[in-house]
Amino acid sequence: MRTYNERVKSWDIVIVGAGIIGLSLAISLRKQGLRVLLLDRGEPGREASSAAAGMLVGSGTELPPPLRALASESAGMYPEFAHEIEDESGMKVDLREQGTILISGNNDFPSEAEMLSVDKLRSLEPDLALFDSNSGPGGRVRPPLQKQKGYQAAYLPERWVDPRALAAAVVKAARHRGVATSAGSEVRGLIRSGNRVSGVQTEKTNYSAEIVINCAGAWAGRIAPQPFPVAPVKGQMLAVVGGPVLQHVIRGEEVYLVPRSDGRTIIGSTLEDAGYNKQTDVNTIQRLLHAAGELLPGVANAKIHEDWAGLRPGTPDHLPILGETSIAGYFVASGHYRDGILLAPITAQIMTELILGKPISHNLEPFSPMRFSKCTGRK
Repeated sequence: MRTYNERVKSWDIVIVGAGIIGLSLAISLRKQGLRVLLLDRGEPGREASSAAAGMLVGSGTELPPPLRALASESAGMYPEFAHEIEDESGMKVDLREQGTILISGNNDFPSEAEMLSVDKLRSLEPDLALFDSNSGPGGRVRPPLQKQKGYQAAYLPERWVDPRALAAAVVKAARHRGVATSAGSEVRGLIRSGNRVSGVQTEKTNYSAEIVINCAGAWAGRIAPQPFPVAPVKGQMLAVVGGPVLQHVIRGEEVYLVPRSDGRTIIGSTLEDAGYNKQTDVNTIQRLLHAAGELLPGVANAKIHEDWAGLRPGTPDHLPILGETSIAGYFVASGHYRDGILLAPITAQIMTELILGKPISHNLEPFSPMRFSKCTGRK
């Protein structure tokens, strides 16, 4: 499916990859009056962007230190970002602000977290098993998890969003803005004039552009002639319906639970080195369901609505790749690992600043493509 005139093959900017990063950046660049073409090997917004859980984790020890400032600012941008996308698309993205309850046995909580007493936790999420006895296999009553494993709970004021709703809305908003898209167009390599990019070559045709941006997610390392060490990290997840209704995200040590406004509860997720295999495994899904039941016993009465797997774009240092490569005019915005949804607003902002030659609001050195000089061919 193509949404532009086939005779037009020249653009100001070609973006490879129409996930949440590529789409958000395309909208940002269109606001500057640039003609933007988005190319994707599949349907826009359908890969990792739609498979994510949507937690906007803007703080915490799980984030690499160089990423924390970006994550915090991007999380703060989300209300305005979501409002703009909803306004331009006419669709809801289910941004929720009730916060997250963290459960840990080693008290490894962010400094921003508020420790929860028994009574406070019970008032927030009465169905959790942390402080109350619950029924185990065969109906036997087990002691609460606090006594079993020394777990404690804390509250963190985080937002979360429905990535599927967000991805669909951003696709529509991009088209509303005049971003051209081409689905089913896998980019095989760059077209160069000397050491400057001049376009891209796909399976079917070529497109001319003075600027090319690689936002291809888990496939970002497959575009010649500059392979990047971006590898797919598989994450299996499931959604249940009919169980307890949560008001907050619950993040434990082995599993997380994310409520949706339509009644689903998302349970995830795994971290697997499985190549580009997106099949789910029955045993893995059952393990996730069991871990969720340890925290929320009523999940045992819920029905599995669906299960799926997504491919996160991982890098060796777990940091995204943001910046210009050794080929003039060729930029990369990929490798966001588990944080693509979270980092979309700030990535769009700083990459737009960089491409237009404006002052950049953040230090991009930790994320530079040049840190992988052996992969990019830079001497």
